[in-house]
Amino acid sequence: MVLIARVARPRRQSGTSSISGRQPFVVGGSPSTRGTSASTVPRSDLERSDRTWRRTATRRQDSLGAPANAPVSPAPGVGLGRNAEIPAAGGADTVGPATIPLLPGERTLARRVKFAVANSCTVGSLMIGMSAVFLALRGEFAFAAVALLACVVFDGCDGGLARRFGVASPFGAQMDSLADLSSFGVASGIVVYQWLLADGASPLAAAPACALLAVCAAIRLARFNVSPKNGRFFTGVPTTMTAAVLALNILVGPDLPPVVAVAAVAVYALAMVTSFPYVKLIRVLRLPLWLWVVPAIAAMISVPATFAIIVGGYLVSGPVLWLVMHRRSLPPVLVR
Repeated sequence: MVLIARVARPRRQSGTSSISGRQPFVVGGSPSTRGTSASTVPRSDLERSDRTWRRTATRRQDSLGAPANAPVSPAPGVGLGRNAEIPAAGGADTVGPATIPLLPGERTLARRVKFAVANSCTVGSLMIGMSAVFLALRGEFAFAAVALLACVVFDGCDGGLARRFGVASPFGAQMDSLADLSSFGVASGIVVYQWLLADGASPLAAAPACALLAVCAAIRLARFNVSPKNGRFFTGVPTTMTAAVLALNILVGPDLPPVVAVAAVAVYALAMVTSFPYVKLIRVLRLPLWLWVVPAIAAMISVPATFAIIVGGYLVSGPVLWLVMHRRSLPPVLVR
């Protein structure tokens, strides 16, 4: 007697195919004989119908790009139990997702150690940024500001160490961007928000300004990741510099009215996403020594006032530099 397995088979629609790995499994017969007693159908008709059905299946598999000799298997779990698994064709192992090594190049023990050291600075910046949030929630704003400055230091170390050790990688670059967003966008925003509330600012005004810090930091970092790099100028104020200015403002900044302080935070946030070119600090530090005499004398008189003048002058330098380039018909250099 010819056995016919009654297996639930999906209804085929016109113009579509149902042969992509979910065909019913037939033993000694074809789908055309489903529901028919084997004793009422001649064996020759069963074999002929079976051959016709298999040829149709082969042609449909060819149209779908499947190999001609691909076996027709039942739907997963059909007729084999609820948790049954269908083995791969030909006993081949299932191909897993492709993995990309985090450290490109030769993966020796020494290079792995250097890679771990460079990325540990990124992890350290992230953890210190979270610590700044915890300190601000306890009202210890001075220590929270120092923690943000430590994040700036760690952020400058990871890239420098990676380039010095020769272990710079796309993974490290993406990790650095995520850590910057967490430490300089989210953590600094929470610290400044708590500080503004303690200073008497309204939550309705402080919350949007501090949330704007996180949003603008994300835009700034995303733009940097997809923009060409240049060693002369920043495009907008960097996130690290903004976080450092906010931290120093908590420590040595002038006592401003709450409304003015909130407005200053919003200005810092928007400065990150402008297209104005800002001189990199490495070029500022290379200025002649005599130019630093005036700020040093001013700091001896009033540190808060000197800090406010330097920060304000740097913020204004971007639009001024853009106007100078525009008048000279030179395109502003859009970098970082």
